Amino acid sequence: MLELHRHRLYLLCLPAFVLFAVFEFYPLLQGVRLSFTDWNGFSQTYRYVGLDNYVRLFQDTRVATALRNTLIYGLAGAAVQNVWGLLYALLLNQKFPGRGWVRAVIYLPVLVSGLILGYIWYFLMQYDGGALNDALELFGGTPVDWLAEGPRAVGLILFISSMQYVGQAMVIYLAGLQSIPTAYYEAAAIDGATLWRRFVHITLPLLAPAILSTVILKLIGGLQLFDVIMALTNGGPGFSSHSIPTLINYLYFGNQNAGYSASLGIALFVLILSITLFTNRMAWRKGEET
Repeated sequence: MLELHRHRLYLLCLPAFVLFAVFEFYPLLQGVRLSFTDWNGFSQTYRYVGLDNYVRLFQDTRVATALRNTLIYGLAGAAVQNVWGLLYALLLNQKFPGRGWVRAVIYLPVLVSGLILGYIWYFLMQYDGGALNDALELFGGTPVDWLAEGPRAVGLILFISSMQYVGQAMVIYLAGLQSIPTAYYEAAAIDGATLWRRFVHITLPLLAPAILSTVILKLIGGLQLFDVIMALTNGGPGFSSHSIPTLINYLYFGNQNAGYSASLGIALFVLILSITLFTNRMAWRKGEET
């Protein structure tokens, strides 16, 4: 009987495995193969160049800049969204009039396409006719070319992408907070525990699963950031605000260097996998210690 149920389970899972193999595993293998070639993306012929593309990655200053920015968008973005989302959740877990509307407003940007949100912000911040510069001129200020400097452009992209997805973190933390029994807080209050001690010794430990899942989600999302960058700066000025995904897009479609682009895509896959495994490992080790 157990064998029969096991075979039925395999049959139920078979369509999912087939879809995964066709749409995920096979393209990955094709990407690995193309990363060892000099294919230009459209020609019927190409030649294998061994590890030349991977060696070139370590010598390309554009890749170094994109890697730095990708880590900023991923690590700093995850930190901002998690802290900001947790603060929102702690506030909106309290009862007050209009709480549902406030939750909806904070979550609303998650439903908007990153590309559309990026274009909205672009029109707000553009030098000529942008709403921010019009407001500055109205109050006697000087117009600012907000996206003309690389560090400032990276900071603005980080802020806008974090603002878009902080509502997602808030919802996860709200679900975690509402699963904590109120009896724990009541007992701690009777024992004289301060609000801070209740947060540190009750809320944070019991939110650990929510924190882990949110950190991993935000890390992966930040490391794959693409649409907001394309809408705001297209990787500019120069290559100063590129992430690895936008640089892959440029190398393939703008530079017709599909083989090199594929090698950078494989490097991004390894980077995301390594950071995710490291984060999981640290979380499990912390759980074992406690």
